[in-house]
Amino acid sequence: MEPRRIFGIPLARFRPRLLQSLGDYNRQRFASDTIAGLTVGVVALPLAMAFAIASGVKPEQGLITAIVAGFLISALGGSSVQIGGPAGAFIVVVYGIVQRYGLTNLLISTALAGVLLFAMGALRLGALVRYMPVGIIIGFTNGIAVLIALSQVKDLLGLNIQKMPADFFSQVGAIAGHLDGFNPFALALGAACLGILFLWPRLFGAGSVIPSQLLEGRTLRTAARVPGPLVALVALTLASLWLALPVDTIGTRFGGIPQGLPTLALPPFSWESAQQLFVPTLTIALLGAVESLLCARIADNLSTQPRHDPNQELMAQGIANMAVPLFGGIPATGTIARTVTNLRAGATSPVAGIVHALTLLMVVLVAAPLAEHIPLPVLAGILLFVAWNMGEWHEFRRLRQFNTQYRLIMVGTFFLTVVVDLTVAVQVGLVLACVFFIYRMSALFRVEPAGGPAGVAVFRLYGALFFGAVAKVEAVAEAVPAGARVVVLEMHQLVSMDTSGLDALQQLHRTLARQGVALVLCELNEQPLSLVRRSGFDALLGEGRVAPDLAQALQQAARLAPA
Repeated sequence: MEPRRIFGIPLARFRPRLLQSLGDYNRQRFASDTIAGLTVGVVALPLAMAFAIASGVKPEQGLITAIVAGFLISALGGSSVQIGGPAGAFIVVVYGIVQRYGLTNLLISTALAGVLLFAMGALRLGALVRYMPVGIIIGFTNGIAVLIALSQVKDLLGLNIQKMPADFFSQVGAIAGHLDGFNPFALALGAACLGILFLWPRLFGAGSVIPSQLLEGRTLRTAARVPGPLVALVALTLASLWLALPVDTIGTRFGGIPQGLPTLALPPFSWESAQQLFVPTLTIALLGAVESLLCARIADNLSTQPRHDPNQELMAQGIANMAVPLFGGIPATGTIARTVTNLRAGATSPVAGIVHALTLLMVVLVAAPLAEHIPLPVLAGILLFVAWNMGEWHEFRRLRQFNTQYRLIMVGTFFLTVVVDLTVAVQVGLVLACVFFIYRMSALFRVEPAGGPAGVAVFRLYGALFFGAVAKVEAVAEAVPAGARVVVLEMHQLVSMDTSGLDALQQLHRTLARQGVALVLCELNEQPLSLVRRSGFDALLGEGRVAPDLAQALQQAARLAPA
């Protein structure tokens, strides 16, 4: 079927993976998906609240995002197992937007970013996101992890800071200025949370320190299925209540979580405010696209399910981000930790993600009042654990194995993410990557003299002739031996040429012509030959001056410069 087009551009077909998955669906797969959905829903519960609080909004906004976006991304997405919702990567971005532009403008930016994401998917731009250099991805991922960890120090230590600033140095200064009032009970709860999260998988997960014969018991088998974040959340909340610890909770900070979903409401929109939100909108859209497709690729490597459709995934992400602001939610994307949990719990289709969203919905409708007792230091401990697992810290140790250019891109992106801004970091990282790529490609291009009969100078071209390498072609005129009447450029190993390279050849032709020297090209590959013909350069050179091989080029040269 011929794809639909807009302005001649083919559009991606809207084909949710859910519809394809239901073709051979059965009761056994539904049971597996239900168990996986319930498991990942339990894991998502504390994370959704923690991400929202760290982003500077209310905890229920994180839950709403996980429910609405989680449902839509699973129902309409291009991956079989990806789980969508609020993500750690967005914490720094959302917090900065809220502090600078306010919550209403965050909702508008999120909706506009959804429009961009949907357009990227519809225009088949999903594959382009994969071209993001790995050094930039590692740099900003590690930088975001550092910022997430720093943002949780306040609640981990129970510091009395009314409003945390948005930039790195101001945050460090605010924390340092309030260290004398730290709460030891808050630190104890946060440390206990981190201890549980680190020890729980080592007790019951793969490579457990508990003897295998003990794990065969029903009680321990059941305990092994309970996610560590839920264990920490419930156990430490009960301990805090029983001991009446003087620490901040969701209830004391936010007044609890409303029982039920908020009413549908359109955020106030004006073109005047939309124009000011261009950079935040672009940041949310690009970060959401990179995170979701990176997560989907990781899921593909861990799963036996069909590979994801990047364009369909972006369209689903777009719809989800257009919908969540209507309920007061924050930006959503694919989430690596919850997706991996979904896979390990046995998910086989997007039904698991839908069950995950419905599980969270039931929690909000039934058990929302209980959330007011959750201590904030416990959520801080969970986020610190997320930040630790999110960062690829081993990449810093491996830097000595790579060249200076890669080190500069990765470390530069990391540093700018932490101390300046994520958008600036990615922009500078991309510029550096492009500059270094141009430098490497220009270094690979070379022109070598290859002798030739009397009166003929043969030069061989290697690599790609583009704007970064034209100086080497311009130097050919100076390298022509005295007495040569014809220059032959043997281009069999020239893989590509852009218009700047073509212009350099035309300039070489004019320079040689003024010296009374003819120019002959030979053995052009398909792309350079097509460009030479389309531009009319072959006609400008003259008949027989673009030869199919070196032998015929030398015959033509002999006619132009007889011995």
